[in-house]
Amino acid sequence: MERDKIIFLRNFFLRAFVVGVLFALFYWIATLVLWHAYAPWLSDRFKLNEKEVGTLALNFFANLRVVIVFFFLVPALALHRSAKKM
Repeated sequence: MERDKIIFLRNFFLRAFVVGVLFALFYWIATLVLWHAYAPWLSDRFKLNEKEVGTLALNFFANLRVVIVFFFLVPALALHRSAKKM
């Protein structure tokens, strides 16, 4: 692979990682702000108690972390290392 292409892909993955972190922060802030508004709604609508809603939120953020780190950051770091060796 050409060095320019590797650098382009590395920059693409790094930017995607940064955008993913910004979206995760937005979701986290929105969850904190709207918790008292949508937790009762979820309880009525889907028959969930607040503990189950918390578990769902925690699972969402854990899965989001895995996607952001392993799908964007790890390839960017690998491409960064490849670009340095060329």
